[in-house]
Amino acid sequence: MKIVIRSAVAAVVLACTAIIGAPVSAQSASSPPDPAADACQRACLEGFVNRYLDAMAAHKVDPALFAANVRFTENGVQLPFGNEGLWATASGVGSYKFYVPDIETQQVGFIGTVLETQNSSASGPARAPDIVAISLRLRIVDGKITEVEQIANRPDRPLGPAPATPPAGGLGAAGANIEKMGAPHPSFLTTIPEKERLSRADLIRIGNYYFDAVERNTGKDYYPFSDDCLRHENGTITAGPPDASNPNRLGCKAQLEKSLIGAVTTIRDRRFVAVDRERGLVFAFGFFDHRNIDWTWELGEIFKIQKDKITRVEAVILRGPYGMNSGWSTYEQTRSEQPQDIR
Repeated sequence: MKIVIRSAVAAVVLACTAIIGAPVSAQSASSPPDPAADACQRACLEGFVNRYLDAMAAHKVDPALFAANVRFTENGVQLPFGNEGLWATASGVGSYKFYVPDIETQQVGFIGTVLETQNSSASGPARAPDIVAISLRLRIVDGKITEVEQIANRPDRPLGPAPATPPAGGLGAAGANIEKMGAPHPSFLTTIPEKERLSRADLIRIGNYYFDAVERNTGKDYYPFSDDCLRHENGTITAGPPDASNPNRLGCKAQLEKSLIGAVTTIRDRRFVAVDRERGLVFAFGFFDHRNIDWTWELGEIFKIQKDKITRVEAVILRGPYGMNSGWSTYEQTRSEQPQDIR
């Protein structure tokens, strides 16, 4: 399996010297510093997400937080940073927060919610704030945010006055549904015993099995799910064990064996942007093409992986034009079905 690596990871060099009569620390003046010791750790990376969301809601680009030339995309479109997309309309931060920090690459993935205040038309009065689902990637370099990639799934809003009754729930009410979840399921946050932790490459490999399973599904492919696997899309359970509320629900594996046959024609631009080995989490962006109906799902997705099985999946998905791209890949990468390890 070919993994595309955007930039090489710096080597960690520790030099130890000895002076007669006195031991010398590896961090002595004669030794180069350990890059890992200065890296932004879990709480630090999560803090960058919180500061980013607060800055966006306040419409304030603080040079202490952001690099001079931040590259910014929203829903696959590169935009000027600081005054367009959610940066023009965000009015608050929601309560749902799910972080996937990647200490090795100094990136952090995130699924959460924000508040957005828009007008009823191009020149009409402001509506009441709506809850918007957001799937986000930040890159941190030298203590500042240099890249921002986000999917914003907004509720359906017809022009004109807001309807007396909001639209019903479902995949189109992503923000409200995710907010109702309250917090990530505790199993997402459990630490994998150190001896059972998979390598970065293995976590990406297993996460990519999910895409391979869904793409051009025949009902007889390899489905790497645990028996209790549960999948949420836009805050709605779309696969999982049946229960009293839905006795006919199909599990993650059974759904692909009995349904969704051939539904997704291509899954491409599979960009794995954050890996948390400690918790067995992988965050990926990708595109699900439906050639026969000419539309594409753009998604940001988190996998929980334990003992070579996917146990939970959480995704923010957004319908877009057929063949939509991320704004971060070359044309060849956009069309490729191979996984990319984004570093």
